[in-house]
Amino acid sequence: MRHLLMATVLLPLALGPAGSALAQSVSPMFQDNSSEAERKAGNSQANAELFYMIQQLQGELRRLQGRVEEQQNLIDRLTKQSRDRYIDLDQRILKLSEKVAEAPAPSSAASDSDAGGGSSGVKTRIYRQPSDDERRAYDKVQTLIHQDKNYDQAINGLYDFIDEYEEGDLTVNAYYWLGEVYLVENQLEQARQAFTIVATRYGDHRKAPDAVYKLGVTLDRLGNKDQARSRMETVVEDYPDTSAAKLAQKYLDSGST
Repeated sequence: MRHLLMATVLLPLALGPAGSALAQSVSPMFQDNSSEAERKAGNSQANAELFYMIQQLQGELRRLQGRVEEQQNLIDRLTKQSRDRYIDLDQRILKLSEKVAEAPAPSSAASDSDAGGGSSGVKTRIYRQPSDDERRAYDKVQTLIHQDKNYDQAINGLYDFIDEYEEGDLTVNAYYWLGEVYLVENQLEQARQAFTIVATRYGDHRKAPDAVYKLGVTLDRLGNKDQARSRMETVVEDYPDTSAAKLAQKYLDSGST
C-alpha cells in the first residue's frame, strides 16, 4: 500500500498531463482498497467481541448447570435420607411390638410431672432418669423445635438422641416430639408411626395421653376417621382428667366421623 501511495504521488510528475489522468484513475482504486480493509478490520473486531460474549454465556450456562446438578444431588440425598429414616422407624415399631407382647404388666409407682402431662388412670412404672449430658442434649433439640423452628435439624437431633441414649424417660419424650415435628411438617405416616411407638410401648408414660390423642389427630388427617375416633375414645377412657382427654372429648363431641 505504501508503494501504491508513492506511485500515486510521483507518477503524475513524471508523466505530465497523461500522468495526471492516470493518477486520477488510481486514486479511487486506492480509496476502495482502503475502505475494504477498514470494513474487514471492523468485521474482525465485531466477530471477536461476539465470540467473547458467546464464551461468557457458555461459561455462565456451565455454572448454572453445575448449580442445578448440585441441587439435584442434594434433593436425592435428602430423599434417600428420608426413606432410610422411614424404614428405620418402621423397623423400630416392629421390634417394639414384639417387646410389648413379651413385656410384663407395669408395676405401680408414682410418676414425675411434666408439662403437658397430667394424672392418668394407668398405673406407671419408674423410667430411667437422664444424666446431665442427656438433659443438655435433649434441651438442645427442644431449642431447635420451639425457638429456632428448624425442624429438619430437630428431626436429625431426635434420631441421634434416640440412638445414643438407652431407653429412659427422655427417650419416650423424644419419640413423642418426633411425632410432633413430623405432624407439623405434614409427614403424616411418619408422625403416625412415632406416636404409635409411645402409645403402644409406653402407655404408662406421662406423655402417653398426648401421644394417643395426637395419634388420633394424625389418623383423622390421614382420612381414617373410624380409627381416629377409636383413639379419642381410648384417651377419654384410659387417661381421664388429663388435658388430652378433654381435647379428645371435644373431638368426639364435634361429631367427627
